[in-house]
Amino acid sequence: MAVITTLADAVGDLVPDGSAVALEGFTHLIPTAAGHEIIRHGKRDLTLIRMTPDVVFDQMIGMGCARRLVFSWGGNPGVGSLHRLRDAVEHGWPHPLEIEEHSHAGMAARYVAGASGLPFGVLRGYAGTDLAAHTTVAGIRCPFTGEELTAVPALRPDVTVIHAQQADRQGNVGLWGISGVQREAVLAAATAIVTVEEIVDDLDRHHPNHVVLPSWIVTAVAPVPGGAHPSYAMGYSRRDNAFYTAWDRISRDRHTFRRWMEAFVIGTTNHAAYLAAIADPSRLEDAPDG
Repeated sequence: MAVITTLADAVGDLVPDGSAVALEGFTHLIPTAAGHEIIRHGKRDLTLIRMTPDVVFDQMIGMGCARRLVFSWGGNPGVGSLHRLRDAVEHGWPHPLEIEEHSHAGMAARYVAGASGLPFGVLRGYAGTDLAAHTTVAGIRCPFTGEELTAVPALRPDVTVIHAQQADRQGNVGLWGISGVQREAVLAAATAIVTVEEIVDDLDRHHPNHVVLPSWIVTAVAPVPGGAHPSYAMGYSRRDNAFYTAWDRISRDRHTFRRWMEAFVIGTTNHAAYLAAIADPSRLEDAPDG
């Protein structure tokens, strides 16, 4: 049965330095609060895994948490580049970042293979591009048809972190809306941390596209209302489009980025304090100037 705990305790106990950590959520239910808690704990040398790294990975990379990034497509959705990711790759700031890039389909196949206990996944993809020469894939021939396909190695994160709408008091997790690869990423991992909007007596199973993760595949559940900000949790919060636009300006400059992180992430004790702080942008005027 999953343990219901605080996010700080879950990250402190279950995310060791040097581990491979997947934070999944596609457009929706992005586990931002967990990423911030990893930053607050000063975790280092992580291999970060995500199909679509966006703002929270930009923040984790810029704060020195990551040694390596395994991903497909990285950017500030609807806005442009991730400036801290680019700075790490192009200039080694705050330190060099190794990258392993795949297609969306390749990453999904890797998670499915990991969740299934298989050594690799197979797909039609990568052919006709030079991506295969720069990442970990291999050609494979179908033993039944002779078709040339692409094999991708299974993804088995040490820790997967997701955000969801609900968990019951036994640690069963319910999520709905755009589900991405959260289920597969949890099943593929050795340890799974789930932040949720609320703990309930009984899960509401009447939503379309509802997914239930049973407590025996979840290690820890932490109630963190608003834990997906600036993304959204269907039925609980709205996407903060203005934040994504503002992040482009904040993250372009190293000094401005560090001041913002010190004021709103490092300088807050938990996610509730973070949400209160960003509601008062004047707080940045009191941030350390260094």
